[in-house]
Amino acid sequence: VHLRCAFYDPSLAPPLSRLLLKDVEFNFDQSYIEAFQELTNRLTSALVLQAPNWDLPFELMCDASNLTLGAVLGQRDGVGQPVHVIAYASRTMDPAQQNYTTIEKELLAIVFALDKFRSYLLSSKIIVFSDHAALRYLLKKPDAKLRLIRWMLLLQEFNIEIRDKKGAENSVPNHLSRIERESEPMPI
Repeated sequence: VHLRCAFYDPSLAPPLSRLLLKDVEFNFDQSYIEAFQELTNRLTSALVLQAPNWDLPFELMCDASNLTLGAVLGQRDGVGQPVHVIAYASRTMDPAQQNYTTIEKELLAIVFALDKFRSYLLSSKIIVFSDHAALRYLLKKPDAKLRLIRWMLLLQEFNIEIRDKKGAENSVPNHLSRIERESEPMPI
């Protein structure tokens, strides 16, 4: 199973990523073994994914937590139809990104997703769902930071419509971006 198509829980990454840091003692204890085993199980279990239909618009559902970003790329066959998932993506934020405001993190999740799924999305209509309505305001702000201006330039490459979708309604990317783990992982 290719990593970009596998359901990847970002809560598994921090314990394993810590082992890669410079001057950190390599102590592969039980928590690391469990995280590694769970990641292995997720990467080797098949998911039902669908190939893209180039005649339909894409739907991009994005979310950010304090530590991670999550995104789901999908399409609908028609109004009221369920979303057919094409790919999942998630990653942890670096320490500087963790200091961004909530709105900036939500925009970072969109930028991350557009970059990750770029090959699918260029020259296609994209409906972006995010759980922060203030993004629309931020994108029109005349005195934006340089980072936001760079992101806005990136967004202009795509045919995007941003729609607000609250976290409770945006469950899959919301789950992908949450570091806290419940006793049983939420199936997608």
